[in-house]
Amino acid sequence: MQYKEHYPSKLLEEAVDAIGSLPGVGRRSSLRLALHLLRQPAENVHHFTEAINRLRDDVKYCRQCHMISDLETCSICSDRKREKKQICVVESIRDVMSIEATERYFGVYHVLGGIISPFDGLGPSDLNIASLVERVKAIEKPEEAELIFALSGDIEGETTALFIYRQIEDTGIRVTTLARGLGFGDELEYADSITLGRSIANRQIFKG
Repeated sequence: MQYKEHYPSKLLEEAVDAIGSLPGVGRRSSLRLALHLLRQPAENVHHFTEAINRLRDDVKYCRQCHMISDLETCSICSDRKREKKQICVVESIRDVMSIEATERYFGVYHVLGGIISPFDGLGPSDLNIASLVERVKAIEKPEEAELIFALSGDIEGETTALFIYRQIEDTGIRVTTLARGLGFGDELEYADSITLGRSIANRQIFKG
């Protein structure tokens, strides 16, 4: 029989429900967090909730690469020192953060927002693939540019990479993929910086 809490306050129960809606947070953990917040000074809690509200309401997605940003164009795309003709294709924002932590990559990115996965109901039209194809086709002298696939090595990742490759292979752009220092199906966010850095440095030609 599942243990059920009896709440002395409807407001506390609502707070527990809200916190418990977060991924990986169980009922007891959400109660503990709610009681912790209740013990904090009001200004601390207000700052916390205001930060969450601003995150949800004010954060933007870069019009170029779809990375989150405070401005219309993210700091990476607007950095003149970055190599604009080197585009690293990743699944998520967390992947950009992981690659940046290696300090071994100096190009720009394109965040797909997921990978093709029929099981999860995600097809090509649900991802930022069309904008990537347009971006590649707009490159002057594409033969001097490089598209790097930094996607997982599982079936979904390979399917996504192949789908994109078929649409840009005629442009003449050089297409590479991370060296497989990562295990099959590994996600970039869980790779250590040294292994991921080596995979970037030793990337290989993509074979479509």
